[in-house]
Amino acid sequence: MVSRMALDLLDLLPAEWRDVMKPHLDLDATARLSSFVENAYATETVYPPRDDLFTAFRLTSPAHTRVLVLGQDPYFKPGQAHGLSFSVRPGVAVPPSLRNVYKELKDDLGVEPPRNGDLTGWASQGVLMLNAVLTVGVKPGSHANQGWEAFTDAAIKAVNDSPYRVVFVLWGSYARKKAVLVNNPQHVVLEAGHPSPMNPKGFLGSKPFSQIKTALLEAGRGEINWS
Repeated sequence: MVSRMALDLLDLLPAEWRDVMKPHLDLDATARLSSFVENAYATETVYPPRDDLFTAFRLTSPAHTRVLVLGQDPYFKPGQAHGLSFSVRPGVAVPPSLRNVYKELKDDLGVEPPRNGDLTGWASQGVLMLNAVLTVGVKPGSHANQGWEAFTDAAIKAVNDSPYRVVFVLWGSYARKKAVLVNNPQHVVLEAGHPSPMNPKGFLGSKPFSQIKTALLEAGRGEINWS
């Protein structure tokens, strides 16, 4: 019987991300996280599907990252999560938080949002749609405090190392705690309340999209086509 090779998260990362994140990672802790993730996929229902685990990193390289949008952890209902924060596949109902993001996009820039909840088009333009925890079981937050937070902090620190301006978009109290990781003066940090409808104040009216546009144009990094 041939033994199955152990999952190595660093091997699964695109090489460009592996190179910039590795200096910020504790490799022993990353090995423990790899074992946890491998066991979770083998023994329980996990979202997103394993092949979608690093979609955000595949679609948005470090050099092309212009905006980082940080979520907490993936959607936990079947068919929703596909590796991009706030995003769902075409044909899946747009979740309430993303509906509010789309409403703010329309109110802020007058832009008609995408027709579905798939944010792949944003990711392909340099918007890193990152969650702090990259897997979840059938309950929200069920894979928190297993090591993902340090792993994705390494991604944030790697983007902070970029010599080009990046706009960090931190919505909600959890994401806003990560502002301390962004200390390069050329970057811009935008903080607001979480877009969830359960948070009636602090997001709608915060005008993040016009602020992103201004910050990128000031730095000569172009615009994002949000539609």
